[in-house]
Amino acid sequence: MSENLQQPDKARVASVVELAQELIRRPSRAGIDDYGPVLGVLEDWLTTRGLPHRRLHGDSNALVGLLVEIPGGRPGKWWTLDACVDTAPYGDESAWSFPPASGDIEAGWLLGRGAADSKLAAAMFCHIAEDLAPQVSQLSGGLAVLLDVDEHTGNFGGARACLADGAAVRPAGAMIGYPGMEEVVVGGRGLWRAVLTVHAPSGHSGSSRTVIGAISRAAHLVRLLDAAELPEVEDGAEFPLPPKLSVTACHGGQGFSVTPDRCDLNVDVRTTPGFDAHDAETLVRKAIAELDAELPIQSPTEISLVATWPPFQLTDTEQPGAALLNAAAEAGLTVRPKTAGPSNIGNLLAGEGIPATAGFGVPYEGLHGIDERAHLAELPTVYAVYQRAVLGLLGG
Repeated sequence: MSENLQQPDKARVASVVELAQELIRRPSRAGIDDYGPVLGVLEDWLTTRGLPHRRLHGDSNALVGLLVEIPGGRPGKWWTLDACVDTAPYGDESAWSFPPASGDIEAGWLLGRGAADSKLAAAMFCHIAEDLAPQVSQLSGGLAVLLDVDEHTGNFGGARACLADGAAVRPAGAMIGYPGMEEVVVGGRGLWRAVLTVHAPSGHSGSSRTVIGAISRAAHLVRLLDAAELPEVEDGAEFPLPPKLSVTACHGGQGFSVTPDRCDLNVDVRTTPGFDAHDAETLVRKAIAELDAELPIQSPTEISLVATWPPFQLTDTEQPGAALLNAAAEAGLTVRPKTAGPSNIGNLLAGEGIPATAGFGVPYEGLHGIDERAHLAELPTVYAVYQRAVLGLLGG
């Protein structure tokens, strides 16, 4: 650890862990649990310490997050630390070796759903905001800490509410507290998502008349999509990942005696700078045209666009990635920049012209699976890296 990169003391680390434990013990599974209790823990903590914060509301006035705002004493850019406090579902709870809402510490691991993604990061970011508050007169711009929910639904309601909030200062960049200590995620594939509605005449399954139902036509379309050719990554390409197409859901029919007249397919295409949303739609429309030519009917297959996000990738010198990588190097860490396959809030921000990093944190296990846990020995170093990165961006 570099001498000029000071780690938090033991009491400070213990305070971060204690807050994270309280958050883990408030179940906040996306789309399942009420988010009020977990956000209430954070509101109480912030209020007790006099940190300025306010609620964020989304559709139907639902509570979707908290925004902490620490303005500096000098003009300058604002930067955001972001950590979600909703989580993935528990899955098969009987397969866990400890309660999913445990929050206990065992052999140096913080246990429970959200320990890795991303309640420990939320607790850490709150403490960093508290650290900065007494020295705001020396800082340029400001720091916002976004504590959002509705992230694991894929709706990103908290982030969207923050972006839509006219009172919030638009940040020059954001650092998202996903876990993992070996890389700073500085890019990710984009996505194009749509529901394809395949039609066919309905009929009785026992009729003497042969009917090619919607499910059979949809199955043929899946085969065409699976066989579609996507470009490979060329040697020396700046963006290291190829595009990818997946059919992720199929819904149609009920019972046994009726051949259905409709079947819906969810299609997820991960895009790249060389294969964008337009290319994804063109590829899907080509497969649909082949289906409708080979198995023609009166009603054409429909496309209902669900979401489209651009890919993103920061350059070596672009902020805030450069600040985070430099701070990690000052801590004596060998950390490489990474462009990730999964999409994340970084893609949403990229669509708004806001550069973001989407991952640097403590080592972890069981992310979105059973026995999720976060390793605590590295927490002081991760804390110091983020604190140094923020101070560098704010001119501290």
